[in-house]
Amino acid sequence: MSEFQRRFDSAICKVVTQIGVGRVMSYGEVARAAGFPRHARMVSKAMSRSRARLPWHRVVRSNRTLAFPVGSDSYEKQARLLDKEGINIVKGKVIPQISDGDKSLDELLWGNED
Repeated sequence: MSEFQRRFDSAICKVVTQIGVGRVMSYGEVARAAGFPRHARMVSKAMSRSRARLPWHRVVRSNRTLAFPVGSDSYEKQARLLDKEGINIVKGKVIPQISDGDKSLDELLWGNED
């Protein structure tokens, strides 16, 4: 494994671990928050290489749909896990119950300045 891949995987796992219950992020948002913009397509591979248990089900496509084919076992598993956290899927789109409307994009991606 290259040094880049180690750094990338570590950064991705850190961001995914911090996605809170009832929230989702897209692959691109995860990549940007980890400091690797334009690497969205590499996020799922980094998650699959992780030995840590990650809340992988909280990562969705940029259009807020699940990345698995509708009706597949993986789709159903992710949908169940999201449902347990209060996240609904309506017409194929993920609808979080928790709103981030009162937070700035910087706060959502990077957290509080404290």
